[in-house]
Amino acid sequence: MRAVHATLFAFAIALGTSALAADKAAEKPAKAEKAAKGEKKAGEVTLSGELVCGKCTLHETTKCQNVLKVTDAGKETKYYLAQNDVAKSNHEHVCSAPEKATVTGTVSEDAGKKVLTASAIKFDK
Repeated sequence: MRAVHATLFAFAIALGTSALAADKAAEKPAKAEKAAKGEKKAGEVTLSGELVCGKCTLHETTKCQNVLKVTDAGKETKYYLAQNDVAKSNHEHVCSAPEKATVTGTVSEDAGKKVLTASAIKFDK
């Protein structure tokens, strides 16, 4: 009798574990779908302002780097974009002249400067 109970118990555990694994597998495509649709990830912000070159326009960096200047309630805040593929591929738009843009990404701080790691940049028309 104990062998039957042990076998049924083991079967129930295996069945429950399979169902849990199937649920988790079903979640992954949903997360991938959200990312593909361009939905924001946790912790991301969307900021609008003037995107300029930190070297050519602001004369604050030694190399060309995107900087988003955001004005809120009369106070200007500069967000230095991290040098990732998104920032690099959109730099030519702002190296010669500032442009209005909306940037989505995560904000951190480094040596007292706000650093924005961009996941998307959209230029205003």
